[in-house]
Amino acid sequence: MAEFYSNSSVLETPSNSSAAQQTVFQYCRDMPAGFMFYLSLQFINLFLGIPANLMVLWFIHKSKSDSSTSDIFILHLAVLDTMFCLMPPLEVINIMYLNTSNILTALSFFYGVKDCSLLFLSCICLDRYMAVRHPITFTELKDRRHRAVCAAVVWLITLAYALARCVGKFPNFEKTFVVMILATFAIMVFCNISILSALRQSGPGRDEMHPVKKKAFKMVLIILAIIVFNYLPPVALFPFKQYFVPDLFICYIAYFAFGFMDISSSIQPMLYLSREKLSNFCPCKFQMCGCTTEQEVST
Repeated sequence: MAEFYSNSSVLETPSNSSAAQQTVFQYCRDMPAGFMFYLSLQFINLFLGIPANLMVLWFIHKSKSDSSTSDIFILHLAVLDTMFCLMPPLEVINIMYLNTSNILTALSFFYGVKDCSLLFLSCICLDRYMAVRHPITFTELKDRRHRAVCAAVVWLITLAYALARCVGKFPNFEKTFVVMILATFAIMVFCNISILSALRQSGPGRDEMHPVKKKAFKMVLIILAIIVFNYLPPVALFPFKQYFVPDLFICYIAYFAFGFMDISSSIQPMLYLSREKLSNFCPCKFQMCGCTTEQEVST
């Protein structure tokens, strides 16, 4: 069964010979809005995401001596997103002109890598959750050794998943992606809501939230909104793929959903870099999923 890759193996064309030989442009020529929207966002990643992620890598390298504990996960996420942001030219060739096995294999691998970026983002969220909700345990585990091990494990899972996608012979393999995005989305939302709940609590003898915590609360709320914006469309739509008309799902729904998901490769590094401005009024170092120190929660 031929596949049109837009980021996941959930995009499978009907199993007939004419569809298998067509490009996405030819297959969806009567419904072009979906993949045109998708390609527009992909080129934003190309021109904005690459420099933004390189700046993140440079910043983490420059501030290695005083960087936060979760910077190791952010570094790996930036490397992964930089790789993904290089793909739009090859994808344009695939969508508009060619549908060859070599191009599909390359795209399949890199989109498999991108699928697993959710694992690194979940690690960041869990790290922030531990810092705010379980500060004592977080302090005891503050060394970077176990984070390096976690990052290595995530990369092993990522490479195994990407290679499995290249092989493309595993039955119902697309369900792996659906389960992964549902699980990681639930983890990210849970961690951020828990952080918001902790920040919302007033300190002893206080009727109002501390100003520092109030600013932290607003930032985490923005982060939660961005996570929902990027990942809710595929979470809400992909489990119900079988209920959609195949052509509608392939040409519209999947491309719009993946467009929102993939633009995270630009939004995430921009949010990280914005912490330099935020640090002017808040001592807390903001990452992708909240506040790094437990002091603000207990204030």
